Amino acid sequence: MKAHSEDQRLITRLFFKLLPIQILLAAIASVNGIVSSLFASNGVDAAALSAVGLYGPINMLLGAIGVMMTAGSQLLCGKHMARYEFDRTRGFFTANIVTSTVVGAVATVILLLAPALGLTGIFTSDPEVLQYLNPYVLGMAAGVIPLLLSQQLACFLSLENKTRRTTIASIVYIAVNVLLNYLFVSVLDMKALGLALASSIGLWVFFGIQAQYFVSGKSTMKFSPKDKHRGDTAAILKIGYPGALSTGYQALRGIILNALILVYMGSLGSMGLSAFSAVNTFLAVFWSVHGGSLAVTRMLIGTSIGEEDRTSLANVMRVAMQRMIPILCLLAAVLSLLAHPLAGLYYQNPDEDVFRMAEWGFRILPWCMPIALISTHFVAYGQASGKNAMVHVLSALDGVICVAGLSAIIMPLIMPKESIAVINGPYLANILNNIICALVVLLFAVIAHKRMPRNMEELMVIPADFGVEKDARIDISVRSMDEVLTVSKQVIAFCRSRGIDEARAYRAGLFLEEMAGNVVDHGFHKDKKHHSVDIRVAHKDDDVILRIKDDCVPFDPAERAALMSPQDQVRNMGIRLVYKAAKKIDYQNMLGLNVLTIRI
Repeated sequence: MKAHSEDQRLITRLFFKLLPIQILLAAIASVNGIVSSLFASNGVDAAALSAVGLYGPINMLLGAIGVMMTAGSQLLCGKHMARYEFDRTRGFFTANIVTSTVVGAVATVILLLAPALGLTGIFTSDPEVLQYLNPYVLGMAAGVIPLLLSQQLACFLSLENKTRRTTIASIVYIAVNVLLNYLFVSVLDMKALGLALASSIGLWVFFGIQAQYFVSGKSTMKFSPKDKHRGDTAAILKIGYPGALSTGYQALRGIILNALILVYMGSLGSMGLSAFSAVNTFLAVFWSVHGGSLAVTRMLIGTSIGEEDRTSLANVMRVAMQRMIPILCLLAAVLSLLAHPLAGLYYQNPDEDVFRMAEWGFRILPWCMPIALISTHFVAYGQASGKNAMVHVLSALDGVICVAGLSAIIMPLIMPKESIAVINGPYLANILNNIICALVVLLFAVIAHKRMPRNMEELMVIPADFGVEKDARIDISVRSMDEVLTVSKQVIAFCRSRGIDEARAYRAGLFLEEMAGNVVDHGFHKDKKHHSVDIRVAHKDDDVILRIKDDCVPFDPAERAALMSPQDQVRNMGIRLVYKAAKKIDYQNMLGLNVLTIRI
C-alpha cells in the first residue's frame, strides 16, 4: 500500500510538472483564435467573425491530422524509449516528419485552390460572408505546414524533457501574432487576409524556434532515414487514427451545427452563428487545460505500457480524474459567473440579441470541460491499449451522434421558433453528450466484469495478464537513507521466495541498496523539493529485473563509472561492482524522470 501511494505521489508530481507546458501548447491555436476573433469583431465586422467561425471545422480537421500523428508517435516513442530502443524512436521520428510534411503540402494546395473552385460555397452561400471567407482561407493556407510540424516537434521536445524551448517558442509566437494582427488589420486594413497571414507567419516563427534544437545535433530524436522502417508510418497511423477520427467527427459536427443554426434560427441565424463562434473560440483557451491534461496522460500511459507497469498505468488515470476534474469544475464556475463581461468582449450592446445568445453560451458550455475529461482520457487509454471498440464508440458519440443528433431534436422544440432561445439547443446538447459518454465508459467496464467496477483498474479493464503478476514483483518506495538500509533485506527475501538462487538474490539486494542510496545521497539534496525513489523488482523469464525511478536531477551512473580513475579502486566501489556483475544496465532520463534498469 505504501509503495502504491508513493507511486501515485511520484506520478502526481510528474503530472503537474509536465502539465503547464502542455496547456501552453494546447492554448497556442486557441490564443490565435481569440486574437483573430477579437480583431475580426472589433477591427472588421460581425461577418468577418462568421468567416472565422466557418473556417473552424477546417482548422479542426487539420488538427485531427496533427493529433493522429502526435498520438501515435507519443505512444510508440514512449514505449520504445522505456525499452531503450532508440533506433526505433529515431525511425518513428523520421516517419512522422516526412508524413506530416507531405500531408501539409497537399492540404496547402487544396486550400489555395478552394476559393477559385468555389469549394468555400459548401460552408455558406451568403456573399457578404464569402467575401471574407475566401481571402481568409488563402491566408491560412500559408500556415498549414508549420501548423502540423510544430505540433509534432512539441511532442518530441516533451519526450526529450526540453519543454523550455517550446515555452519560449510559444511566447514569441503569441507576441508575433498580436503585433502582425495590429499591423495587417488595424494599420494596413487587410481585413480577413490580414487576420490569416498574421497567424500563418507566426506559425513559421513558432516552428523555426522548435526546429533549431533538432538540427543542432543535441537531440536524441534525429532525422534518420536509415532507421525508418517501411511500416513505421502505418504503425503511427494505426494507433493515432482513432484520436484523429474523434477530432474529425468533431469537425463534421461543427459543419452540421453551423447548418442547424442557420436553418432553425431563420433570420437570426447569422447572429446565432456569430455568437456560437465567439463563445467556442474564447472557451478554446480554457479547454487547453483539458487538452494539456490529455497530452500528459497520453505520454505517461505510453511509458507505463512500455514498462508493463500495471500500478503506474492505473495511477496515471487516477491522478488525472482526482486532480483535474475539481480544477475544471472550479474553472467552469468562474467562467459561468463572468458570462456577462465575457460576452461584452465581442459585443458592446447588452440589449442586442447576439449579446444575449453569447452570454448564455458562456453560462452553459464551460460545464462540458469537467464532464468530458472522463471520456477523452479513456479514449487516449483505449488508443494505447488497443481497445478499439471503446475508442470508436466514444469517438462517434462525442463527435457527431450525440451533439448533432440532440441539437436537431432540441432546437425545433424550443418555443417560440426562430427566437434567440433556439441557440440554447446546441449548448444543452453538448452537456448531455458528455454525460452520455461518461456513462458509456462505465458501461464498458460493467459489461467486461458483469458487475460495477470497484476500483480504477477494473474501470479501465486492464487485462489480467498485463505486466508482471502481483506475486512476481515487489514495489518499494524510499524517502530517506534509513529506508535505504531496509531495501536489501526486503529484496533478498522476495527473491528467495521466488526460488531464485542465493547468489543472485544477494546481488539484487546489494545492487538496489547501493544504487538507491546513491540517488538519496546525491539527488535528494540538489534542490529543496521532496523526492522519493520508486523501486520495483520483478522476476520474469528467469531474469531478476531491478528498476529504479526517481524525479531528481538527471544522473547517469554510467557516466560516473566512466570518469573514475582505474587507479582509485576504493572510491565508488559500489557502482563499479554493479556495472561489473550485472547482465545488462540501461539508463535514460525520460519526461523528467531518471529510470535505471538492471538485469541480473
